[in-house]
Amino acid sequence: MFNRAIVRPPASNYADGLTTVTLGVPEYEAALRQHAAYCEALARCGLELTRVEPDETYPDSTFVEDTAVLVPEATILARPGASSRAGEVKSIKETLARFFPQISSIQEPGTLDGGDVCHAGKHFFVGISERTNETGGRQLAAILQSYGYSCSFVDIRGVKGILHLKSGLTFLGDNRLVVIETLANRHEFSRYELVRMLPDQEYAANCVRVNDNVLIAAGYPEFERMLRGLGYKTIALEMSEFQKMDGGLSCLSLRF
Repeated sequence: MFNRAIVRPPASNYADGLTTVTLGVPEYEAALRQHAAYCEALARCGLELTRVEPDETYPDSTFVEDTAVLVPEATILARPGASSRAGEVKSIKETLARFFPQISSIQEPGTLDGGDVCHAGKHFFVGISERTNETGGRQLAAILQSYGYSCSFVDIRGVKGILHLKSGLTFLGDNRLVVIETLANRHEFSRYELVRMLPDQEYAANCVRVNDNVLIAAGYPEFERMLRGLGYKTIALEMSEFQKMDGGLSCLSLRF
């Protein structure tokens, strides 16, 4: 169960951020509307929101998930793999310190983006990617293991179409994972029930279980029907302006 979330609206220069896709330039006012609807959905799910001011110094800073990994016992500050995003961690540390007295950090030469870390109960899947290196993954695993969590690494370098592990993987609870087809046969996921995404539905794999609801990207009715058939309540949200910048639903908040 989540009680709180930290969110940060897009800054006016949001379109200057990093992206690997060619879906066009995001429209700022539309991004603000979509972000506001996202925040309203979190509130509907029972979360109290802490809103951090937009920061034009870091155009990607609306994607707050990449700055930290949260567990009830502590927060682990990330060390983003893109150098232009490094300052985002410092700028949000003060907010996190209000809620987490225990703070650890990933240290150089380790790199780690929160979007590469999938929390599945007492286990964590850590993606080794273009943004998260093995050193950062090992540092995170050691910190998490000190709090009683286990970890396994999933190498996604070379997997087309996903920037972070959670671009193609979501833990729904109930021993169930949503997974894109190119990851579905990985041995790391063999003990889970898999909800496999069709190739034209893969963006929707980045969904978020928030208490009694699953937030999903709008425009994927087959996936929504599949989730409802499994007994989940869904909230569909427009995400077009964040998809243009490699962003998904999980990227827009730190939930705890």
